[in-house]
Amino acid sequence: MPRPAHRRVRGAGGAVVAAALLLPLFPAAAPASAGPPPAAGSLQDAFGAAADRYGVPRGVLMAVSYLQSRWDGHGGAPSVSGGYGPMHLTDARTALASAPHHAHGGEDARGDTSRRPKDGAGTPLPQPSALAPRLRTLERAAGLTGHSPERLRTRAAANIEGGAALLAAAQRELGRAAGADPADWYGAVARASGADDLATAMAYANDVYDVLRSGARRVTDSGQRVELPADPVAVPDTAAQTAGLGLRAAGRGRAECPRTVACEWVPAPYEEFGQGDYGNHDKADRPSSQTVEYIVIHDTEATWDVTLGLVRDPTYVSWHYSLRSSDGHIAQHVPLKDVGWHAGNWYVNAKAVGLEHEGFLAAPDAWYTEAMYRASARLVRYLARRFGVPLDRQHVLGHDNVPGPTTAAVRGMHTDPGPYWDWAHYFELLGRPLAPTAGPHGAAVTIRPEYAAHRPVYTGCVTPGEACAPHGSGAVRLHTEPSASAPLVKDIGLRPGGEDSTTGVDDTGARASTGQRYAVAERRAEWTAIWYLGRKAWFHDPRSRPSAVGARARLVTPRPGLAEVPVYGRAYPEPSAYPAGVPVQAVSPLPYTIPAGQRYVAGGRVPGEYFFAPAFDTAGHRVVRGREEYYEIQFGHRVAFVKVSDVRVLGEATPVTRSYD
Repeated sequence: MPRPAHRRVRGAGGAVVAAALLLPLFPAAAPASAGPPPAAGSLQDAFGAAADRYGVPRGVLMAVSYLQSRWDGHGGAPSVSGGYGPMHLTDARTALASAPHHAHGGEDARGDTSRRPKDGAGTPLPQPSALAPRLRTLERAAGLTGHSPERLRTRAAANIEGGAALLAAAQRELGRAAGADPADWYGAVARASGADDLATAMAYANDVYDVLRSGARRVTDSGQRVELPADPVAVPDTAAQTAGLGLRAAGRGRAECPRTVACEWVPAPYEEFGQGDYGNHDKADRPSSQTVEYIVIHDTEATWDVTLGLVRDPTYVSWHYSLRSSDGHIAQHVPLKDVGWHAGNWYVNAKAVGLEHEGFLAAPDAWYTEAMYRASARLVRYLARRFGVPLDRQHVLGHDNVPGPTTAAVRGMHTDPGPYWDWAHYFELLGRPLAPTAGPHGAAVTIRPEYAAHRPVYTGCVTPGEACAPHGSGAVRLHTEPSASAPLVKDIGLRPGGEDSTTGVDDTGARASTGQRYAVAERRAEWTAIWYLGRKAWFHDPRSRPSAVGARARLVTPRPGLAEVPVYGRAYPEPSAYPAGVPVQAVSPLPYTIPAGQRYVAGGRVPGEYFFAPAFDTAGHRVVRGREEYYEIQFGHRVAFVKVSDVRVLGEATPVTRSYD
């Protein structure tokens, strides 16, 4: 979202219920499949050498690294919070100097066409305040090791030494002796998290010890196999080891979070200001007044302190939670019963919870920490249980999957968190891995390329038209024919003039993302065609490295006798459903249709619904429901809606076998 001026933010006060953070954390590190042992002279050896040099238990060092980077080096490129290398040593000043800012859309975040737009467009991005110590750990590591900052950023072995030196220094500062027992290092790990509050430091340390007790092994992005043997007896005395950390107690206050994350209440204002305007969210009574159907994943396009300043500005927009990349800390801003202004579609906003993750969609080789992925997954599991939201990709949406509510809004919709968000890993952490649910000839597929090895070329991360740095991606590119040289499919909503889609990092016109399910139109040799935006769209799907897996799904198709049916960006009631005093909202189709014979995967069946909340005074707020019902469908890269009266649901659809003609 475009960002207006920054305001300094003070943390909320209150006591920390530390015992709550000792509950089991979900999930532990997921071991990779067995394989050959790590090679000599490898990353594995670098962990051992650094541990020996600084007197840090090898398992502790490796578990800390896993929580930050899963042992990946990312080619020396920074994370979204300015961290480098396997140990995520932070040098945010260097990283932010080259990180591009992408507004990636000009949507009205509120998404209610009956009200004046509320988007903050044209306001300059504020500059971050003085960098916190957690964003400058590489500087201290350089002093402790003698390595240059450049070497710590680009050489994995030096980076690991820097992380070991920081852990050893933290142990000394706590007055504890170096030793081989991992259980004695809990306090040092908590301090090394960089968190400024006790709850976050303990949540971080608990995750590290969860990894340590469970063990892990995987092949890194440099092709190296790394293994951490399980140490089930590493059970620290957490109370004794955190007594001297001297960190603030972040108050949960009114925060609604699972007890296994560190969460504080940093409220967004509900205030009235000049010319009858107000902000920055709407009061409601969910789920009593209306159901919560969606959880929307965003990235902030701003640093942490800027993000908090924005959400506390009554003239700006809002979301329910912000998540910090370096350590997974969570701040809640809007009560879950209320409606945030974040997704650019009022129907979705009224039925969604919005999560903003600290990060930049198009920073070269952008990557998110394991700490933030895990905290986010725990929060989403909690929200899904609380509201009965299905854990699938038609209900856990990226902002880039939210449809434009009207034809005029389609081109301006945002595209975060973008093609570099690792949906496959995220759903593993959610406990819903994206595994096959049907055979290889099923009538539907779940998009599921191998994230690390799948590196399609994107352009425009830094300079328009220029290739982005190579990076793993969960998105596949869609062509008009089964050939990499064929044009990309067109999106007439994004380009009414009929121009082809592009490889731009913000261009979602010909992109299908991990976890999304589509009906199969045809299979031919190493290519699979799906029904997408009203036409066949082909993606490369070789048997040796498949880009999708079979899926069981409910499919809808136009009713017999209909040549085509309209597609909608919101599921609003029919005009007769509106009571006196509530203006009728247009049921306006998008510029797409579904021709007869095509099939699309259906999600939930919902009644037409409109939340009427036009003013600061909530006395006139109403939820209008109609008799007309809709199916949510996976239509293109974004979801959409079709009227139940326009379609029929298919039973077991005919399998689609692969042709090699």
